[in-house]
Amino acid sequence: MTNDNKAQDATPGEGIPAPEGPANLIDTDYVIGQDNITASKFGVNLDLHGKVFTVSSLVILFFVIITLALQNQVEPIFNAIFSVLTGNLSWFFLLAANIFVILAIALIFTPMGKVRIGGAHASPDFSYAGWFAMLFAAGMGIGLMFYGVSEPLTHFGTAMGGTTVEDGVRTDWAPLGAAAGDQQGAISLGMAATIFHWGLHPWGIYAVVALALALFSFNKGLPLTMRSIFYPILGERVWGWPGHIIDILAVFATLFGLATSLGLGASQASAGLGYLFGIPDTNVTMVLLIMGITIVALGSVMLGVDKGVQRLSQLNMALAFLLLAFVIFVGPTVLIATGFFENLMAYVVNLPALSMPFGREDANFSQGWTAFYWAWWISWSPFVGMFIARVSRGRTVREFLIAVLLVPSLVSVLWMTAFGGTAIDQVITDGFQGVQEAALELQLFEMLGQLPLTAITSFVGIVLVMVFFITSSDSGSLVIDSITAGGKVDAPKSQRVFWCLIEGAIAIALLLGGGLTALQTAVITTGLPFTLVLLAACYAIVKGLMSEPKSV
Repeated sequence: MTNDNKAQDATPGEGIPAPEGPANLIDTDYVIGQDNITASKFGVNLDLHGKVFTVSSLVILFFVIITLALQNQVEPIFNAIFSVLTGNLSWFFLLAANIFVILAIALIFTPMGKVRIGGAHASPDFSYAGWFAMLFAAGMGIGLMFYGVSEPLTHFGTAMGGTTVEDGVRTDWAPLGAAAGDQQGAISLGMAATIFHWGLHPWGIYAVVALALALFSFNKGLPLTMRSIFYPILGERVWGWPGHIIDILAVFATLFGLATSLGLGASQASAGLGYLFGIPDTNVTMVLLIMGITIVALGSVMLGVDKGVQRLSQLNMALAFLLLAFVIFVGPTVLIATGFFENLMAYVVNLPALSMPFGREDANFSQGWTAFYWAWWISWSPFVGMFIARVSRGRTVREFLIAVLLVPSLVSVLWMTAFGGTAIDQVITDGFQGVQEAALELQLFEMLGQLPLTAITSFVGIVLVMVFFITSSDSGSLVIDSITAGGKVDAPKSQRVFWCLIEGAIAIALLLGGGLTALQTAVITTGLPFTLVLLAACYAIVKGLMSEPKSV
């Protein structure tokens, strides 16, 4: 039933404002937190969903203990799982990501685009400037710091190297058909492949999850958890075990997605400290970094969102802007300015071929790069999606999707063009091979080493990685705690502390148990079942939007 009175009188779950104006609320007897266990012992308060919290925490703790106890034995297992999943199911990840992007774009042009998040009369909680800034913040992360130089440079190098065939199978890592010996062609293809991984597809994934969470919480009056999205499919069963499994999968996906980012961040920060101060770049250094930064993240958790996450996010954005501006103005400025538009065009031209799920000859690229990225973004989607949903109330679906797809994508294009383009220019124009020959985690610092104020900018780079690490851990703890607390957004801080510690423990376990491959395997393994969850969510979104009154 759709009417003003019901919308105004409704009181959705704790912390979720009632819809303003006409909205098609879902009539359910479920009360947020009704299945929770509450207790207070030894000064520690608990308010958690018994089944979701218990299964999630026990499985994760078992995984961490086994991985740390059997480090030498688990590494070949991680390698084998990664090879099997990417080798046989890369088409599934590519196809699913295409579906998410197509749905997000299609909704912009349908009458459903007129639906307003939060009810037909809802007004935005933030100005356009504030909203865009938060979308930018959501789009920035350890990944851009780690891959901003290394990925464009890697794809440029493999494209220049051409294709290699052994026993009828391509063994090179170049995207598509490569560009052997064609310098400009290799630059275009390398940048197009990089933007492909950081442009519309990841943001299409995030947009679908964010829109689903926002719609079913702000318009339908359900708790802000993944299970709420499935009410049109499961009905009241969503509050039972089918819903528990969805939330448990969301916890696993988010934890391993975060752990992958934290592991990459630790390896880059360790490499940077070795580059600047000669500190040994070893597992011990990385473990100490993870432990130290997790402790800082705990302090941020205890301070809360306003004092902790918000202040760190502001610092984080200011430093990122400063570093980006420095590279643009001190690096090859004209090349970056023209390259921004040239790279966008190259991306548009190569997009159909790069997103093709079937008949790919560039198996190493599509399986080792793209499939991993799509699983990583899918794992991050509950975390980023919940953040975007919370800040987008009052926007129409149309403006929401246009902004979420375009603003962060364009920021990523500029970032990759500035950092990757500068590194490629150093190789081509200056003949500096050090940046290309360095390990992935060191390439950012090698590139900055060829610019003025090296010590300062490299130190800023290390600090940025650490701050991204802290904000990701902090915000991730909030999201996971909300899911395992039955949708409550104000659960006791002790639970967030627990999840913050668990994130650090998983990152340490994966790094010691197999390094980068272990991190990638964890993401692929948890991303696979969660992809099925998101595909089902696409149907729920359309069904939910069709029942909503349109904004005038």
